[in-house]
Amino acid sequence: MVANCWLRSGDTNSSSNCIHFLEETFEILKNKKIGLFRADSGFCTSKVLDFIEGENIHYVMAVPMFAELQRQVYNVKTWNAFGVGLFISEINYQQGGWSKARRIIIIKQAQQIRPKATGKKIKQKNLFEGVNIDLENLYNNRYHCFVTDQDLPAIQIWEQYKQRGDCENRIKELKEDFGVEGFCMDDFCATESAMRMVTIGYNLMSLFKQLTYRSQAQPKLSTLRFNCFAVGSWITIKGNSKVLKMSVPLKRRQWYDGIFKEMENIKLPLSLTG
Repeated sequence: MVANCWLRSGDTNSSSNCIHFLEETFEILKNKKIGLFRADSGFCTSKVLDFIEGENIHYVMAVPMFAELQRQVYNVKTWNAFGVGLFISEINYQQGGWSKARRIIIIKQAQQIRPKATGKKIKQKNLFEGVNIDLENLYNNRYHCFVTDQDLPAIQIWEQYKQRGDCENRIKELKEDFGVEGFCMDDFCATESAMRMVTIGYNLMSLFKQLTYRSQAQPKLSTLRFNCFAVGSWITIKGNSKVLKMSVPLKRRQWYDGIFKEMENIKLPLSLTG
């Protein structure tokens, strides 16, 4: 579900005014426990790191690989293989502007084995002039770096961060199914208000899916529209009761019976604390 959203101009830096956004988000969440903060490299700044640590929240963030960090990474001698073409290591490093050194998890992917690997690939030879490095091997690898405050094994930290990728599916759904990028008002605040109304609709549908589909795969709105909403229905009167009749094919009636059975067990008002 979407806890908070801001509309900002396209030329705004990712971390700009991020602290105020986080303060507002935490106020919305109030007493709910935040187990982990994940963010991409655009938010990995000293201010954000210090703020999250001040809130006593565990975090894992991608680190922008500036020149000095690249030198540190490519000088790492010990790598542990944990998959085909995958290697992991870690260092203690203080990025420029940080208030202290922090734990950095490093992922190396051999591009020859994993041609679709993403990450940083060095192209500037002059960055390593005078350094004893196998350049041919260097240019055939891609690297990711993550900063964390946790003591978990390095592989678990990487797995934690990879799960952040699912948020891209939520963003895609907001764009494609809820039209969050398909409108623009004359006024900036009006556009933001419309966007927030879209997220309210998204959250309502998210609740519906959580209550009806439970452990099943969460379908997109377009799938729900076909399965649940675009069904010919009418209401009749039987005695003192109203009866909803639906033109559901025989092969789908068992599925609908399961949906209504789940709804019978719902207790109102709904609670999001569980």
